Amino acid sequence: MYPDYLSESLQAVERTRPGRLELAMSGQPVYPPMNADERKDVLSKYHPDFTPGAKRPVRVGPNRGEDITTEVADILEAHSMIEPKLMDIHLREPDYETDLLIIGGGGAGCWAAITAARNGMKSLIATKLRMGDANTMMSEGGMQAAVSPTDSPTRHYLDAIGGGHFENKPELVRVLTEDAPEVVRELENLGVIWDKMGDGSMQVLHGGGTSRKRMVSCRDYIGAIIMRTLMDEVKNHPDMISLREFEPAVELILDDKGRCAGAVLYDLDTEQFLTVRAKATIISTGGFGRLHIRGFATTNHYGATGDGLVMAYRAGANLKFMDSVQYHPTGAVFPEQIAGFLITEKIRGAGGQPLNKFGELFVWPREPRDVESAAIIRECSSDRNNGVDTFAGRSGVWLDSPLIDMIHGAGYTRHQFPGMCRQFDRFGIDIVKQPMLVYPSLHYQNGGIEINERCETSIPGLFVAGEASGGVHGRNRLMGNSVLDYNVFGRRAGRHASEYAKSATLGRLNVDHVRTHAEELVREGIDTDLVSPLILPSYTPEDVKIQQLARLGNVPARHSMLRSRFTPGERKTHL
Repeated sequence: MYPDYLSESLQAVERTRPGRLELAMSGQPVYPPMNADERKDVLSKYHPDFTPGAKRPVRVGPNRGEDITTEVADILEAHSMIEPKLMDIHLREPDYETDLLIIGGGGAGCWAAITAARNGMKSLIATKLRMGDANTMMSEGGMQAAVSPTDSPTRHYLDAIGGGHFENKPELVRVLTEDAPEVVRELENLGVIWDKMGDGSMQVLHGGGTSRKRMVSCRDYIGAIIMRTLMDEVKNHPDMISLREFEPAVELILDDKGRCAGAVLYDLDTEQFLTVRAKATIISTGGFGRLHIRGFATTNHYGATGDGLVMAYRAGANLKFMDSVQYHPTGAVFPEQIAGFLITEKIRGAGGQPLNKFGELFVWPREPRDVESAAIIRECSSDRNNGVDTFAGRSGVWLDSPLIDMIHGAGYTRHQFPGMCRQFDRFGIDIVKQPMLVYPSLHYQNGGIEINERCETSIPGLFVAGEASGGVHGRNRLMGNSVLDYNVFGRRAGRHASEYAKSATLGRLNVDHVRTHAEELVREGIDTDLVSPLILPSYTPEDVKIQQLARLGNVPARHSMLRSRFTPGERKTHL
C-alpha cells in the first residue's frame, strides 16, 4: 500500500478525476498533442540522449569518429576476452559444427531456427542463459499489425517512419509493415491465442504514435505467450535444431575471405572457450538495457548487455543509430522492489492518464515514447518541480489507471491487465482503485548492427535479427513494433541465412580481427581496463567493488573475468 506521506497527492488525483473522466468520455483529446516544434523543444531539453556526456565519438572501428552513446562507446573500445595467439582456431577441431549458428535464444533466434528447419538446414542455438531468457518474454502491451478493415500496411508504414523521425531505412520499414498480417496468421497457426471481440474479429487498440487502432494482444502477456509458443515449436524439431544453454558467444570467427564462419563460445559452467564452425551465423542477442545508460533503471532481462554489438563491430560490421536510446515512459517508481518494472503503454492506450503531484494532466497520454518520456522528465525536473518524490530518493508522476474501468466498464482492467494487477497486488496496491507511480525506464536499443531487408550485414555470412539490428526504427521506436520486428526479421534471417548456407564453402578460420582491434586500441592510446562482452551486469556493492579491484593489482585486464563484470561508469569512478 502507499505510505501516508503520499496521501495528499493521491487525494489531488481523486479530486481532479471526475473532470478528467468527463473529458475522456466526450471523445475529445484529454490534452492537446504537441506540434512538431513543441516535440523538438522538449526532446532537446529533457530527453536523456541530449544530456551532457550522453554521447561521444567512438575512436576505433567502422563507425570511428561518429558520436554514439557513451556507455556503448566504452564497451566497443574494450579488450576482448580471448587472446588470439592462444586460440589456434585454424588448428583445433571445432567443438560444434552446423549449417547455421544462431547466437541468442529469444524470439528472433527461435524464429530463425524454425524457418531454417523448414528450409532443410540444421541450426545450433547458443544462448547466454536459458532459451527464452530474453526481452521477448517480458513484452506486455501488444504487437502492431494492420489487420483491421480501417487500417493498412501503408498507414502502418507512415506511422513507423514518422515515429522514427523520418530517419528509418525505408526498405526495412516496408518489409516490417507488409509482413505483419502474415506474422499474425502464422503465430495463430502455431498456437498463439489473440484477444478477440465477441464476433471473432481481432481486438485492436491504440498505441503511442498510431493513427489507427492497430495493437493486437494477448492480455498483457503477449511476450510470454509468443515466446512459449516459439520455444515449443523449436523443441518439435530436435533432429534439426540443437541448443546450447549457458554458452554465450564472445567473439565471431571469420575465414580467410572475410566471411563469418562461426563463433567462440564461453561456457559459464566450465569457464572454457568452445568453438563453433558454421556456414552462416545469425546474431539475435537483443539489446543493452543492463548497461544502465545514464544511470536509468531498466525493463530489460538480466543478460541484456549488448554482446552482439561488440562481436559484430570488432569483426567489421557497421552500426546504425547508436546515438539513440529508448526510455519507456512508464517504469514503476513505487514500490522500490520493482523500480524500473515495465508498465505497458497499453494502460495509456486504454485511457490511463499521466498526472503530476497536483493531479493535473501535463501531456497527451499517447505521444510517441521519446516525447512522452521527455515530458515526464520535465515535469519531475527542478524547472517545474511537479513530480511525486519518494523516501527512496526517486521521483515520478501518477498513471491514473482507475479511469480505465470507469471508461470501459467494471472488470475491464483485471480482464485486460491480469499480469499488471497481480504485480501490484503483491504490494497491497489495487490499480483498479489506485494510480501507479511511474518514471521513464531504460527500455530499448533503437539502433544496432546495420542490416538490409535480407538481414545481411556488411560481413558475408553474418545476419542479424531483432533488437540487435539497426535501421528499422530510426531514432525512436513506436510501441508494438519491437514484437513485430523480431517476428518479421527472425523469419527472414532464418530464410536468407539458409539460402546463403546452402552454397557456402568456408576457408581457413581465424580470429585475426581481434588482434587487429587490440592493435588499434594501442595506436589510439586507449587505456582501458574494461573487457567486453560484459556477459552479465554487476550489482556488487560499491565498497566491495573497490576492494575487489584493489586485490586484482596488476593482473592484465583482458584475462580478468571479474573486471568484465564492472560497468564503464563504475570503473571510471573507482580507478
